[in-house]
Amino acid sequence: MNDPRTKMREADARGASAFFGRRKGKQLRSRQAGLMQDFLPRQAVDVTIAGQNPAQLFNPPASQVQIEIGFGGAEHLIAQAASNPDIGFIGCEAFVNGIAKALARIEEREIENIRIFPADAMELLRVLPESSISKLFLLYPDPWPKPRQRKRRIVSKNFLDLAAHVLKPGAQFRFATDIDDYAAWTLARIMEHREFVWSPVTSDDWTRPWQDWTCTRYEAKALREGRVPAYFTFLRR
Repeated sequence: MNDPRTKMREADARGASAFFGRRKGKQLRSRQAGLMQDFLPRQAVDVTIAGQNPAQLFNPPASQVQIEIGFGGAEHLIAQAASNPDIGFIGCEAFVNGIAKALARIEEREIENIRIFPADAMELLRVLPESSISKLFLLYPDPWPKPRQRKRRIVSKNFLDLAAHVLKPGAQFRFATDIDDYAAWTLARIMEHREFVWSPVTSDDWTRPWQDWTCTRYEAKALREGRVPAYFTFLRR
């Protein structure tokens, strides 16, 4: 009989060309287009930072740096940055319209401690120094629900290897999803990975959001449609 763990590793090894869907939706409004042209270059993180301490991307240098992958409407990213002005936040997003909306909110609120990586987050994780990130958020990633699509899910051994490399020992990796299958998929890979541990304080703490949680539009949609979110905190050993 085939070992399901072998199938899991084979699915991870196949990888995918991208872990996100389309890059652009509706045509940008004139102000959004202007922000993408003029404001984004000042906020963007480039992969040429390879080896550079990411705290130096901020002025003044950040006390620590946290990353949110696939920030969507940026509700959580902006709330975290506004509440923690001494921490530097890097938001990774490949969807152009989402980036444009985030830039508008960042400019309106004059938030200084957010930088944007406008591409596949895996590219950024590959060039960051070891133990340079204090917290990693992956909130409601695309679940790629069809069996033939699952190889495109971002959570894989390769992703966890990169995340473990950049996270400091003891750092949190926070993961949220409203898809039961994706929760099980992620837990299986965490349990297989030697650098991460899941240690729930209570038997149901994964059913409650974090104390500093900000509801995202994706979560609001899930709740409207009757899906139950799950909130996992994994620790880098």
